Amino acid sequence: MNIVDIINKKRKNIELNDEEIKYAIEGYVANKIKDYQMSALLMAICLNGMTDHETAVLTEVMYKSGDIINLDKIKSTKVDKHSTGGVGDKTTLILLPLVASCGVVAPKMSGRGLGFTGGTIDKLESIPGFNTKLDINDFMEQVNEIGVAIASQTGNLVPADKKIYALRDVTGTVESIPLIASSIMSKKLASGADTIVIDLKVGNGALMKDYESAKKLAETMVNIGKSHNRQVICVLTDMNQPLGCAIGNSLEVKESIDVLNNRGPKDITNLIIALATIMVSCGLGISFEEANKKVHDNLNNGNAYVKFLELVKKQGGRIEELDVAKNVVSIKSRLSGYINEIKTDDLGEISRKLGGGRYEKNDEINFGVGLVLSKKLGDYVMEDEEILKVYFDDKSVSVDEILKCFKIETNKINSNPLIYEVIK
Repeated sequence: MNIVDIINKKRKNIELNDEEIKYAIEGYVANKIKDYQMSALLMAICLNGMTDHETAVLTEVMYKSGDIINLDKIKSTKVDKHSTGGVGDKTTLILLPLVASCGVVAPKMSGRGLGFTGGTIDKLESIPGFNTKLDINDFMEQVNEIGVAIASQTGNLVPADKKIYALRDVTGTVESIPLIASSIMSKKLASGADTIVIDLKVGNGALMKDYESAKKLAETMVNIGKSHNRQVICVLTDMNQPLGCAIGNSLEVKESIDVLNNRGPKDITNLIIALATIMVSCGLGISFEEANKKVHDNLNNGNAYVKFLELVKKQGGRIEELDVAKNVVSIKSRLSGYINEIKTDDLGEISRKLGGGRYEKNDEINFGVGLVLSKKLGDYVMEDEEILKVYFDDKSVSVDEILKCFKIETNKINSNPLIYEVIK
């Protein structure tokens, strides 16, 4: 067996057997297979796809390539949540304390942002003192004690994915459903959860731009879960505009606190309630109706916010010291009309230009900068009325660049639903 034969086989769109997939992935992790050879295989996969069985095997080989977290010391059903990423997506910060306040055990290994989408770990680290680097024993002890912990991924969790993703990023092979599915699911399987709820973003601010591709990805991940005896539920949600109003680390933490105190934007509040209902129903083994009541009760009575404060304090955070950039400018519309389109990914890029995201892995983030929208899709805006605020320090962007992100027209068009479909 050799890598050239495997590349040629996949190039001819012939299904790879289990041993060939294992040989390729393990050989690459061990540096026996070169970058250019793996790049060729990835491109062949990108062009020709993989069968469900190939994808399941690829996922298994990847998740077994490094550490596998054993959460057996946590004596409850463990429900994990994953988002495929978007602009203004701060759901984890709100969702996990909420479900934990309902009695669901919610251990979470999260990542940092790279590109125009923000990372949960970066958002939490905007809270002064918040420690995201928990060792596994402290992590499990905290989950057993307060029901929730959020930590950065361990250094040797799925090294195959780390190496392959870095290569995909520079070889034009990111947009491949088998490669995306195996990347997500290998990390989820290695993290030890019993049930995995995936918030799969669809739209111009997401990796999956159209509904059909997103649905295929969801079905692939659900099938991978079934092949590994894990329950996977995918919720296809809209990302054709930022989620909520805030874009930027500290600003998103502040908005998360608003949602937990019942004064946040309607879209993210409604999404949180929907996702939490699924997680509570699965975690406690109760009906959706009972779960939905529990979620509403704990959001309304303040228990979810108390749990958030408990999480922050337990991991060393000082929420009272959370700060945002002092320079604030109001950006006003030059037209009157309905906002019929928002270029969500471009707004994410603007936040990154201000210093709110990274261009390279080692870039330092300015936690306090970002954007806060005053208007969303479907809203009417008057000429010279505020459309958003910009929070900045030493970097700035042009007003023209910001206003180009909004399409304003005389007639209002129908907006997309917040939740397209639930696939399980």
